[in-house]
Amino acid sequence: MDFSQIKMVVTDMDGTLLNSNHEVSDYFFDLFKELRKRDIVFVAASGRQYNSIVDKLDIIKDDIVVIAENGGFAMQNGTELVSTPLQQDAKNEVLGILENVKDIHPVLCGKQNAYLLGDSREFESKLSEYYTAYEVLEDLKSFTGEVMKIAIYHSVSSEEYIYPSVKHLETYLKVKVSGENWVDVSDQNAHKGYALQKVQEQYAVSPDQTIVFGDYNNDLEMLALADYSFAMANAHPNVKKAANYMTASNDDFGVEKVLEKLLDA
Repeated sequence: MDFSQIKMVVTDMDGTLLNSNHEVSDYFFDLFKELRKRDIVFVAASGRQYNSIVDKLDIIKDDIVVIAENGGFAMQNGTELVSTPLQQDAKNEVLGILENVKDIHPVLCGKQNAYLLGDSREFESKLSEYYTAYEVLEDLKSFTGEVMKIAIYHSVSSEEYIYPSVKHLETYLKVKVSGENWVDVSDQNAHKGYALQKVQEQYAVSPDQTIVFGDYNNDLEMLALADYSFAMANAHPNVKKAANYMTASNDDFGVEKVLEKLLDA
């Protein structure tokens, strides 16, 4: 691999840059300083809420691009780069379908806030890891504010218990199994690939100048935008099949090990 022309590094958060305790390593921040010296743009791309991503990367937040809500929008140092909200009628259609699915917790995801039902309070402890700002509502359909996506949680398996009920929406919406417990539904263009492409265009960076790391199905579109696409050792089989390269797991510093080689180049 020839990393000498790399100008942009893009990484997913959960299962990728974050370890199993949802932590960013101190070593990553040391490596980031070296990336900055070489004018390499760093992009954090996650299904998480913007505020949650920034909390994890607080000490470098002013020097990075953040793609939040699975590509629903992107920000850099307070400037909005991309925004692709879910239309109100589509939101209510999805919520109507979910009324017939048992043991789930739907979350409306805005740019700065998330909204969940009043009967989901026992779910709040799980939600708070991914959404640092949220409100409890009695009815989600009556909410008329801007929604970037609907995130749906199942405690056992999103792929088995949620995805079959919303799979048919893929003809006109983006439906992503974004984690073991999560399915996200958004506008057709609200995905990490669409947002990353816009960021690449802004910085005049091509796929052969881009490294992307990912572990789950919501990373597939952005992996396709990099010649140097890396699947984590802990990645979903679909991601391992799609990526051009493999690296170690998120608990074994898989991202950091590749960044070491990049900096050596």
